[in-house]
Amino acid sequence: MLTAIGAGALFFTTLVISTLLLILPSRYERNQPTSRNPPSDSNQRIRNPTSSVQIVVLGDIGRSPRMQYHALSIANHNCDVSLIGYTSSAVHPDLVKNPRVAIVPLASPPNFLRTSNRYLFPVLAALKLLHQTWCLWIAVAYRSKPAQWMLVQDLSGIHLIMLIFILSFVLAAEIYILSSSFQNPPAAPTLVIAHLVCKLRNSCLIIDWHNFGYSILALKLGKGHPMVKINKSHEASFGRLSAANFCVSKAMARQLRDDLKIKAPILVLHDRPPALFQPFQNDDKKYAFLSSLPETSEFVRDMRNGACRLLVSSTSWTPDEDFSILIDALCRYSAISSTVNYDLPRLGVIITGKGPQRDMYLSRVANLMAEDKLNKVVIKSAWLSLQDYAQLLASASLGVCLHTSTSGVDLPMKVVDMFGAGLPVVGWSRYESWPELVTEGINGLGFGSPDELLAHLLDLFGDDGKKLAVLRQGALQESKRRWDDEWDAVAGKLFDLDSLPNDK
Repeated sequence: MLTAIGAGALFFTTLVISTLLLILPSRYERNQPTSRNPPSDSNQRIRNPTSSVQIVVLGDIGRSPRMQYHALSIANHNCDVSLIGYTSSAVHPDLVKNPRVAIVPLASPPNFLRTSNRYLFPVLAALKLLHQTWCLWIAVAYRSKPAQWMLVQDLSGIHLIMLIFILSFVLAAEIYILSSSFQNPPAAPTLVIAHLVCKLRNSCLIIDWHNFGYSILALKLGKGHPMVKINKSHEASFGRLSAANFCVSKAMARQLRDDLKIKAPILVLHDRPPALFQPFQNDDKKYAFLSSLPETSEFVRDMRNGACRLLVSSTSWTPDEDFSILIDALCRYSAISSTVNYDLPRLGVIITGKGPQRDMYLSRVANLMAEDKLNKVVIKSAWLSLQDYAQLLASASLGVCLHTSTSGVDLPMKVVDMFGAGLPVVGWSRYESWPELVTEGINGLGFGSPDELLAHLLDLFGDDGKKLAVLRQGALQESKRRWDDEWDAVAGKLFDLDSLPNDK
């Protein structure tokens, strides 16, 4: 009897172990590094060039330009890339046609998991969390080939959504409003899965930090809220699992080391414009493009004779960008330019992007136009292809950035794109990392209020464009600094790819 039970237990144990061995994801073996230890400083490398890299995007691939540029740079060094994320927006065309890039789409949660009922939200949020966790696990562990490295976008939003689920039973009303204010929150515990898969598949985990999730949460709840403190603790704990880290500014690197206590190497990889963003070489091409675009065709004649200037601002229409600053400044510009004492050009303003606050602001603009408070300003909203957006920036007179930086140490990529197109910038500058991006009076100007923004507009457009021309020369000089050069010197060196040919 005991013998039979023992034999049965042995058989069951063997069956379970065999099954687990069969279903475990395949491991990375080829060109396996001799050591799993990360480099001790930025001058050391993870040895042996890889044949493949997994890149996990927290959200929509098409709206994550930095992660797309990572993929292109790796592929251009003859390495295979699995790019994992949602595909709600168009992916960069060079990625689609590159044979070394495999796009692994994540299935969006079914519609029945969406609700406007705050009492149903906790239950449906739990189901959504399970759905996204499962889809991510399958994509990372089975649908993509094993890789020496896994590059994961920063943690912004990961623990936020986990905490939303945990606390939604207690604070249903507040938490539901919070969750619905984020455009495309990644509900799956991405870094937990990424760390587990790296252990199972013999991969090294690298995190690319763009911002901090706890700082985004603090925008809604306040810095002293318990959820913010818990989220910061989780973010730091999971961040310490990395073998190496990229971040977008020197100020962020200091905060990762000193505040979050990250011990792994932290390499500053500044955003730089890709080759798509280029200045126009002559005005004929610029005006031909503007004439072909419905949103800008009406401005072309006046732009040719200097009676109109074109402003461009890009936004995701989220709470961290206060567009009332721009609207207030434009209203006052319109009032001042209508007086006999000022000879100011008419302004055409194109605002690109999609997001939750778009309709609110456009409704306000429509009301102001009806009240004749924008008679010298025309404001339009546009959603453009990447190619058209790049050409719009190259055609504009001035770029406007309202990014306020929840952490104080991230940097707006939209300004990088503007510089790539040779477009000078005025932007919100009241955060620590701003000087790493913009040189005051050389390629742009900072402001901290509608009054300061108005003063810049009057100054730049009220002196026959001489001061604006100085900024444009600075922006054109800045446009020479490109993503490939920055990436090869930092990320390429870490991956040991800088010695490999770049097939751009």
